[in-house]
Amino acid sequence: MAENRSELRRKCMTILYQMTVYDKSHMKYNVDEVISEVCPIESEFVKEVVYGVLTYKNEIDNVANKYLDGWKIDRLGNTDIAILRMGLFELLYTNTPSVVAINEAVELAKKYSDDSVRKMINGVLDKVYHEKEN
Repeated sequence: MAENRSELRRKCMTILYQMTVYDKSHMKYNVDEVISEVCPIESEFVKEVVYGVLTYKNEIDNVANKYLDGWKIDRLGNTDIAILRMGLFELLYTNTPSVVAINEAVELAKKYSDDSVRKMINGVLDKVYHEKEN
């Protein structure tokens, strides 16, 4: 059975979370192996998001840091980092409608982050969206 995009985004979040843990622990890993552990069925969407976030990580983090009032993305929890990076990647580098990218990230944050971080993620994505539209 094909998984919907929301479920695939949850898997992307899990993969990106895992890679953040590995990076912070200075552990080596194979991206394709991490993807296949979480998503055994081949998904172009998952690969696009995961590799896209990895490709544009520095740019994404710079954008996040610009809008995280007094914070840096590295101060967020690993799950929150994964959600924010994924939301920013979709917003800035894909054809996903902006409202969908923001809503999907906020929905993940509602499930996996506390309320203050959810608001922070929503605020960053909203500011980037408005800057992008102008």
